[in-house]
Amino acid sequence: MSLFDKLNQAKGDKLSANLKAGEDFLEENKKRDAVHTTASGLQYEVLTEGSGPKPKATDKVKCHYHGTLIDGTIFDSSVQRGQPATFPLNMVIKGWTEALQLMSVGSKYRLFLHPSLAYGERQTGAVIGPNSTLIFDVELLGIG
Repeated sequence: MSLFDKLNQAKGDKLSANLKAGEDFLEENKKRDAVHTTASGLQYEVLTEGSGPKPKATDKVKCHYHGTLIDGTIFDSSVQRGQPATFPLNMVIKGWTEALQLMSVGSKYRLFLHPSLAYGERQTGAVIGPNSTLIFDVELLGIG
């Protein structure tokens, strides 16, 4: 077997292992009373329910967020940076676009994202491997 073949096999093993671990996690997670599951498979837990307006997919939103892998490894956090993020809602991963439209300004949700709602089979940065299930605590601070 060539080095190229070995690398491809290792990548395939990682894809499969991450997918299985994430799907096992989500299967158990959805059994918790606090977790809601949408038709797309998005799982979320309401930590704080706000009372402001809800954004549309075409809106720009301002959020604080904290992202981890299912093992608790932090991969990104606007909270740790002390600087909220502002972005067009239709320019982020599918799970965020869907979830934030459910949230009112002032809400804080915990999102559990299957790879199909996150980065899929792509390796993203040094920490997020292919087929990673992601967890985000997201606070919607504003629209516009």
